[in-house]
Amino acid sequence: MLRGPARAFVHELKYHAGWHLRSDLRVLAERMAPLREFVRGAVLVPVPLHPRRLRWRGFNQARWVADALAEVGGAVGVEELLIRIKDTPQQTRLDRAAREKNMKGAFALNPKLKIAADTRYVIVDDVFTTGATLNACAKVLCEAGAQELYVASLGHG
Repeated sequence: MLRGPARAFVHELKYHAGWHLRSDLRVLAERMAPLREFVRGAVLVPVPLHPRRLRWRGFNQARWVADALAEVGGAVGVEELLIRIKDTPQQTRLDRAAREKNMKGAFALNPKLKIAADTRYVIVDDVFTTGATLNACAKVLCEAGAQELYVASLGHG
């Protein structure tokens, strides 16, 4: 469960327009040698927000995490391979089954980009709770031909 300072950090970042925390994401990534090694040589794929939520929030916190990891971790780069096509309600109060149902059909492959079978991809999100969101993203990428797929998150909720 995400608690204490980590919970406060994610909440400030996600719900209180924590633009000022972007540099802290880089510092966190710099201090996590195993995570830097994990993303080295991979293409990072941030979990996308629905366009309506992105307009309302003004940023995608998963993109910020991916950018920080790419900057200090030696990733190949960050690619918006996924788009969110279903405007899902927030999942904070949903159980595992409801989250999985909520995420069904929520994502699609970005038609402007292609999957390379020989590339290692890491889906990046801010918090891993039940895995419903990351599983839905992974399903789309696997169906598009991704063969080596991993996940990384800032915290576990």
